[in-house]
Formats: sequence, C-alpha cells, structure tokens
Amino acid sequence: MNVNLYGTQGKWVMVDLGLTFADSSYPGVDLVLPDLAFIEKHAKDLLGVVLTHGHEDHIGAIPYLAADLGVPLYATRFTAGLIRGKLEEEGITDKVKLHIIPNEGSFQLGPFGFRYVPLAHSIPEGNALLIETPYGKIFHTGDWKIDETPLLGVPSTAEELSAIGDEGILALVCDSTNVFNEQASGSEADVRIGLDKVIAAAKGRVLVTTFASNAARVQTLGEVARDTNRQLCVAGRSLDRIIKVAKASGYLPDFPPTISVENAMKLPPRDVMIIATGGQGEARAALSRIAFDSHPVKLSAGDTVVFSSKQIPGNEIPIARIQNALAAKKIDMVTEKQAFVHVSGHPGRPELAAMYRWIRPEIILPVHGELRHMAEQARFATAQGIGKSIVQTNGTVVRLAPNGPEAIGKERAGRLVLDGDVILPADGATINERRRTSLHGIISVTVAIDAGRRLRGEPAITLQGVPVEEDRADFIDDARDAASEAVRDGSKDEAKLREAIRLAVRRRASAWTGKKPIVDVSIINV
Repeated sequence: MNVNLYGTQGKWVMVDLGLTFADSSYPGVDLVLPDLAFIEKHAKDLLGVVLTHGHEDHIGAIPYLAADLGVPLYATRFTAGLIRGKLEEEGITDKVKLHIIPNEGSFQLGPFGFRYVPLAHSIPEGNALLIETPYGKIFHTGDWKIDETPLLGVPSTAEELSAIGDEGILALVCDSTNVFNEQASGSEADVRIGLDKVIAAAKGRVLVTTFASNAARVQTLGEVARDTNRQLCVAGRSLDRIIKVAKASGYLPDFPPTISVENAMKLPPRDVMIIATGGQGEARAALSRIAFDSHPVKLSAGDTVVFSSKQIPGNEIPIARIQNALAAKKIDMVTEKQAFVHVSGHPGRPELAAMYRWIRPEIILPVHGELRHMAEQARFATAQGIGKSIVQTNGTVVRLAPNGPEAIGKERAGRLVLDGDVILPADGATINERRRTSLHGIISVTVAIDAGRRLRGEPAITLQGVPVEEDRADFIDDARDAASEAVRDGSKDEAKLREAIRLAVRRRASAWTGKKPIVDVSIINV
C-alpha cells in the first residue's frame, strides 16, 4: 500500500496512492486504504499526485480518496487509462482532474520537477521518477526489475540510467521487495518457454491463473496459446479491463482473438486454454468460483491449473483452500515450485547492485517491502559502497537535505477500511466490536421492570457465537437467573442497573465457556 510524500519550501507532492487487501484481522472487509490524515491537514499545500504505474497497491485508493484531496493526478497513458476506468465506476470523473504525461515526459509542480524514466516491470509503463528539488535530485524507482528482453515497452538502458547518475543524485528511493533473492528476477521471455512445455504436455483443459494487471504475462499467455494450438478464453472482468486498456494504449497488438466461456466449454478440452484471476485465493475471483462450482467454466479430472504467479505471504490459507478443492476434483496443478512458470517483477540482489552502480546516489532510502526487507537493502547498499542510508517506518518524517538523512519526526500513518460503501478507521469502534464479536460471540439480554424497579416476567436471552452448543438451553437458564438476581439486587439508577446485568451475565458466560462475549442489555419500563 504505497503512498509517498515529498515536501520542500512548504509545498508537498504525493507519489502513488494505493491500497492493500484485507486479511482475517478485518472481518467483513475486502479493502484497506491509507489514512491520509497528515496531508489532509496540509491539503492547501499539496500540489498533485504523481503515479508511477497501474498496480492496485499504487493506484487502488484513488477512487476513494482522490476527490477529497482536490488536486490533479499525473500518469502516463496506460496507467491513466486504468485510473479513468476507476473514476468512471465511482462516478467522479468530473471531480478529479487527470493529466496524461507522455512516456519519458517531464512536468513541473511548484518547486518540484518530474521526469518519467521507464523501467521494466510486470505491467506496461512501469516508471521511475526523477524528481528535481532545490536541494538535489531524487531517483524514486517505483516497482522495477531488469529485463533484457521485455515483451511490453522499452525500459531505459544501462547507458541512459548511468547518464542520470552522472547528473548527481541525492537519494535513491528504491524497491526492496526481493532483496533476499540472490539471483536476478529473470526475463518474461524465458517464462514463455516454461509455460509452453507445461501446457503442451497437458492432456485436458488448461486454466492459467495470474495477476490481471500483469499485462506482460497476459501477452505471454496469448503467445503460449498460439504455440500450443489452443483457443484462448479470458475469465474475469479485471482481465477484460486490462486487455482493453492495453490495446487502447498500443500494447498487445498481436494478442490472439478470444472466445466466450460458453464456446470454450463446447470445444474438446485439449483445444482450450483459459486465463483466469484468483491465484492468490481471492474468494470472489474466477478461480475460487470455478473450484467451488459456481462459475460457468467447469474443470474435471485430468484438467490442469497453472499458478503463474508467486504466492504472496499471508495468502497461504486461502490458496490452500482452493488447491484442496481442485485436488478433490483430481485436477493437476503446477506452481512455480514445480516448473518455470513465473518470474518476479521486482529486483533481486544483482539488479539492485547494478542500479547502485548506474545511479550512484549519496543516500539510499529503501521502500516497498516489510521492515526486514528495507533493513536488508540498507545493509546491502552500504556493502556496495553507498555512503549513507536510512530505514524508515510508516509515518517517519525524513529530512534528506540539507545535512541528511535524518529522521526528524513521526506522523500518523494509520489504516482505513472500506466496509461496504463506508470508509472507517481500521482501529475504530465498528471494526473492534466486530473483532470482539467474531472472537467471543454476543449475548443480548432484555429485561422488563415496573415503576418499583421490580422484574416483570423472565429476562429474554439470545446468543450468537457463544460456544455452548448442546448445553445452550441450560446456559440460557443460568444466564436468565443471573440477570434476574442483578435486577433484584441492583441500583435504582438505570445505567448502573444495566451495567450490573451486563457484568452478571458475562461472568456466567465466562464460567461456562472461558470466553468473554459482548453482552448487550436492553431495559423495558412497563
């Protein structure tokens, strides 16, 4: 979830505005957004949002947060096409100004000068930003790798990057994701060979799952379908959108024609290859629905599913759930552990070392990855001869110049969640209550009392998620007795009485279950 802020002379620019996907710690939530409280306080001094490329962790929060920022967006053509689609879906195209910058184009925002520098990545128009300030130049890599034979786009050469280094670079703000990889990431062209081998050997229908935004992989899969004499079918709205925007931007010129799911199911299995989303276990993506028979694409014993993507840490359980469902159908599966069917879009150590040689910065500031990745890149860069480094955490205010780098402050950098159509604090009352409910359950207690504060009738007790199972009736009787005793012994003050009932029932629940469920008490005066 990438949001970077650069400030000088009282003005700010934002680089990227991404989101991340929720895990089980956010029950009922799909999307997690960055909390922009700091820059919202300085909104009058924010000049714009500059986007490096079109992955969701770099542009995904735009439709939810950009309109409130009230500043223009800047992106190259392909990335702008993806952003425009998001703005249209939210109905806010008239509220957010989007500027399209040519590839390798330059522009000025107050005291900041920007130049797009193309780098290889797994999506068209991956870019670094050369940011000029009165205090020095910053090379912000975005996501990148080295690919000598890229399928889409023309990344900058070693000579061009060395020329940028010759200009003098104050700080290299650099992707850390694959810093522990001793080998270079590899070329997309090489993946075609591995996929050709796997898919040519498959005897039945083949489904390949990959990230929808990996347009280079989509291009590769189009070529593999042609190489193996299979008709190509695309399953997933996000894939359709990426292909449409890529073609409109001049990419995928030789992509083979696709057939509908309906026609794909009518062809002999050996004649079909399907590209689908959902390789990270997303419950609503095509692969999950296929695995659990709620999608028009049907797979059966002897068919093959190829996971042409890396398993993202944290997604092991949902991916295993899908793979177990496929295994139950006797479907063959191939992952990057069994065959060469994926290369990363991020730099390994040899690529990082090359970038250091080309750019030759005074300072390395690692970004993008977990703290252990950033700390390791700082150590690696120091060993490669970069004299200064700093490892920040979310919210750290770093002075790069003059006399930098130095951490000079800490600002709030929390999380928001998109819960249905509502944006909420990730650590706010709603999500915390939902967490407690999911962990401990909830008990609702209703009591009726008369004007003399005497109990009328029996308390009504309902349970949700309280682990009593076959003892449910006995537990309810006991909880009812606890509520009745609390009324008889309780205060005349209604608020104090409600609290006494709540505590009495929760103590009984804890004695029965060892849990501390939420207890909600209603008092009816009759």
